[in-house]
Amino acid sequence: MAKKRKVSHIPNRTHPDRPRPKSSSALAASSAKKQHPKRQKQQQQNKQPSQEKPTIPFKPHEHILLIGEGDLSFAASLVRHHKCTSVTATVLEKNREELEGKYPHVGENIDVFLAKEDEDGPSADKEGSDAEDEGKEDGWSDEDADSDEETKKPPARDNRIVYHIDATKPLPNSLLSQRGPFSTIIFNFPHVGGLSTDVNRQVRHNQSLLVSFFTSVLSSAPNPSKPFALVPGGSIIVTLFEAEPYTLWNVRDLARHAGLAVEKSFKFQAEAYPGYKHARTCGVIEGGGWKGEERRARSYVFRRKGELGSQGPAAGGKKRKKGRESDDEDDD
Repeated sequence: MAKKRKVSHIPNRTHPDRPRPKSSSALAASSAKKQHPKRQKQQQQNKQPSQEKPTIPFKPHEHILLIGEGDLSFAASLVRHHKCTSVTATVLEKNREELEGKYPHVGENIDVFLAKEDEDGPSADKEGSDAEDEGKEDGWSDEDADSDEETKKPPARDNRIVYHIDATKPLPNSLLSQRGPFSTIIFNFPHVGGLSTDVNRQVRHNQSLLVSFFTSVLSSAPNPSKPFALVPGGSIIVTLFEAEPYTLWNVRDLARHAGLAVEKSFKFQAEAYPGYKHARTCGVIEGGGWKGEERRARSYVFRRKGELGSQGPAAGGKKRKKGRESDDEDDD
């Protein structure tokens, strides 16, 4: 007679009182919950596009000066998507040939920026070879904002490119007399380029660049004999990445010592400027490289000390707390 085999008890995996093993997806979700709340929140913010309404620090018909425009993609977006009509874009390169050598695609942006109308072709007569750019006085006026929006005719476009403008040197009188003064001056992502591999030296070089820029704008003080760059109450905007070594530049302190006060700062959102691509100082790099428009950045709005309103930061407003990301007014 065959001997019965002893069978050990095998637990019923479907028994209602016994927990089922977690799947791999459930385990991943469980581990995510155990992460530090701040890290988890940061990961979610990085994955999701920003839902915050972008700050646009200018109006379409303001008289705007762009410094160090690189491939002119920001300038082109101001014209095509924000309908700006009185923009002077300056570049460091001596002429268009040198500019195209660094940014081969720049021709498309030039065509958009200099187009007289959205439907028309490019306007070839608005591109100057240097600060001696010839042309008529701009016709920008505050009356544009006061007239009836339904009946007024949109201002004619008068956008210009001026070559060979060094932000570390005083703005040429020819540029200021023909195109200035400006209500808004914007310097996005200033950088001297790879002058040194030493971080401390690079920081000092870029701090020197910003100091020279602030000085060149403010040294053109209003007086009867000399044209000036910034209208009374006008703003200077500088945009920087929110990471080292850029945060080491201490742009607020540099501006304060130059005679400026921080009116406010806000997130720079590249998606607010369709077509904009961050252009590196050294030009296009083969193989692509990092995309600056995807990095966290912040814009700082400066005004001359004493020109902020009685309710502004200069009159005792609260300082922006360290690390706070929401739009806020900063003290000077």
